[in-house]
Amino acid sequence: MSWLTRGRARIQQILGRRELPDNLWTKCRGCGAMLYAKEFERDFSVCPECGFHERIGTEARFRLLFDDARWERVPVAYPPDDPLKFRDLKRYPERLKAARAATGEPDAMAVARGRIEGVPAVVAVQDFAFLGGSMGIAVGTAFITGARTAIADRSPYVVVTAAGGARMQEGILSLMQMPATTVAVQELREARLPYVVVLTDPTTGGVTASYAMLGDVHIAEPGALIGFAGARVIESTIREKLPEGFQRAEYLLEHGMIDMVVHRRQLKSTLGRVLRLLTRAPAA
Repeated sequence: MSWLTRGRARIQQILGRRELPDNLWTKCRGCGAMLYAKEFERDFSVCPECGFHERIGTEARFRLLFDDARWERVPVAYPPDDPLKFRDLKRYPERLKAARAATGEPDAMAVARGRIEGVPAVVAVQDFAFLGGSMGIAVGTAFITGARTAIADRSPYVVVTAAGGARMQEGILSLMQMPATTVAVQELREARLPYVVVLTDPTTGGVTASYAMLGDVHIAEPGALIGFAGARVIESTIREKLPEGFQRAEYLLEHGMIDMVVHRRQLKSTLGRVLRLLTRAPAA
């Protein structure tokens, strides 16, 4: 019996048999420390002991970035589900239904508009909790919707990435989102609007090979895993041991692949400064 279970039983003895909620505490995946859940959320889901940045969902990300936690969702015309009638251990629609129930989101990317440190911006957020943030037709559609909304608003476009790669249940259709989103980024370039990418843990596969690495500025959260193929695949291909910290944000910063690594606590203020510089907007 763990100390937490014993402590819970002792508290119940003292306070009577009232049922205690199971979500009072959370365990840090970085150092294993037991953290009070409400304090952990108030601290942007960053461990106060080791600084580990836990993955956060769409609503939490919008609340973190937008001024006064105010934003307007941009409607996305998501395509029909299951274009290939795919089935593995479960039918694809069943997996989508479960992911939607767990996250409250229609798919892995959502788009909103608001202000970041006073600068109007369109923000697209990828949620790893939705089928590993995988890139399918819906994600490509959401990305393009966000880009074209930014063009219509004459606003910068900020994309927060978190993905395990392309969505296998959509086969070649998921891979077609790589050139489609690249064209959308080019439309932003032609409109002379800033495109800023925030890379969070993990950002891998076809997402890294397309819109995640096409930004004007690339910001990463500490410790984020960023790469195309997995480390074991690379090691087995080149038959060499990879350096310590390979594919982590700090390693990529040291080797010039990203522009900065920013703690989640400073992310909003850093984005605000970057957007003001790129848009020549006055200070907030």
